[in-house]
Amino acid sequence: MFIDTHCHLTDEYDGGIDAVIARAKDAGVGAMVCATADPKDIIPALNIAQKHDNIFVTTGIHPDYINENPDNFLTEEILKNSHIIGIGEIGLDYHYSPQTRTQQIELFQKQLDIAHKYNLPVAIHTRDAESDTANILTDKYHGVMHCFTSSWNLAKTMLDRGFYFSASGILTFKNSESVRETFAKIPIDRIVIETDSPYCAPVPHRGKKCEPAFVIETAKVLAQIKNLDLSDLENILLDNTKKLYPKIKL
Repeated sequence: MFIDTHCHLTDEYDGGIDAVIARAKDAGVGAMVCATADPKDIIPALNIAQKHDNIFVTTGIHPDYINENPDNFLTEEILKNSHIIGIGEIGLDYHYSPQTRTQQIELFQKQLDIAHKYNLPVAIHTRDAESDTANILTDKYHGVMHCFTSSWNLAKTMLDRGFYFSASGILTFKNSESVRETFAKIPIDRIVIETDSPYCAPVPHRGKKCEPAFVIETAKVLAQIKNLDLSDLENILLDNTKKLYPKIKL
């Protein structure tokens, strides 16, 4: 089976979460990792995971929410919940608000410290912030570069530090040749896949609301890039995901 390693299941989807899971199963996607960005989504995400044994949670605060204190949300009670497998999505995003760089770094570092304390992998969001991301993410931490579209230079740095890289639907976009070139260079044993639902719907679903079932389209393109049969890639990605998130039990 395939695992969608990063999706936002607290959003609204056609038919609700049960329909999302059913469509994913029909497509060969047997498990999903529900990431949080807005701290108000943490409890709803855990409620979803409580009801569905093939859904897991990474809990974190996106850099858009610089005024939130992670100590209020990433509590010991939350982080010791059996459904929590990592911290994310967290990171830096200077694309729209470079003026908040200092606050973003402070929020990022606080959450990295929490992840280190609880020995949890991190799911990293980085956009227009490569230098700071590389400087902050030392080999003290471990995890995945979520929805990776950054440069090969950053990829090389994070490979050396043991990180994984997640391919999203962007890999399938016509104008994403540089992303495909980067993933061609990344060793196959360091790659996982995701949808980032409800965003980044892959070809041939561009323009639609993305959902976990669509991750198979990213897998097809990745298989072509790596010259692998889809079934072989499926087994490799499953093994990689379990190594990235050891708390996943399937």
